[in-house]
Amino acid sequence: MADTFSQIYIHIVFAVKGRDSLIKSTWEEELYKYITGIVQNKGQKMLAINGMPDHIHILIGMRPTCCLSDLVREVKKSSNEFIKEKKFTPFRFQWQEGFGAFSYSHSALDDVIGYINRQKEHHKKRPFREEYMEMLRKFEVDFDEQYLFEWFED
Repeated sequence: MADTFSQIYIHIVFAVKGRDSLIKSTWEEELYKYITGIVQNKGQKMLAINGMPDHIHILIGMRPTCCLSDLVREVKKSSNEFIKEKKFTPFRFQWQEGFGAFSYSHSALDDVIGYINRQKEHHKKRPFREEYMEMLRKFEVDFDEQYLFEWFED
């Protein structure tokens, strides 16, 4: 019987509702570990995770049996509950609806992992909105700006 062989790498980006800067450096590492556990428990491979106080980047090696929107829904739902349970923030925490997902080849992995790992230095020079719009354009994703994340001046 033949097996299924694949190489699927997906870069996922999503934001805190209202683009509030609620993810604090004091607990972001614990959040990333928790999200990594969710991804791994769903049978996927976490390759990189990092972000900013208002958004997160995840790079996974995805199995073809995975439904990406189900995975992201579970990551958001479970991590949202985790943040509330741990009382990491006194404010109401919630992820925005929607996400960006971009595929990469194996040869691009080192660059993408480096990009995700350097989020903090990257955003000293460039706001999230600019970063996200460039990704959409680079991947030639058709979009209507009114349906993108809620934007506030960076």
